[in-house]
Amino acid sequence: MSTAPVELERPETEGHVQPDLPWVTIVWNDPVNLMSYVTYVFQTVFGYPRSKAHSLMLDVHHKGRAVVSSGSREEMERDVSILHEYGLWATLQQDK
Repeated sequence: MSTAPVELERPETEGHVQPDLPWVTIVWNDPVNLMSYVTYVFQTVFGYPRSKAHSLMLDVHHKGRAVVSSGSREEMERDVSILHEYGLWATLQQDK
């Protein structure tokens, strides 16, 4: 004896479904930390070569901010926490 397949109803989603966008860590300019220190932190925390760390530091200094890492929300929360431990002003947001 066989049974007929059961039809399952799929829930309808309202509105547009957003893709899972990556999150970014942003470091903001502050009047406290020296430029050389910010470069050092980027090298230490992210393993960036001196040239990339220096370039990101210049973005922070001249543009007021720089995106220093991207990934999952949990990874960016960790990065922000580490940067706070080094005394930098950092936040995270979902990438646009």
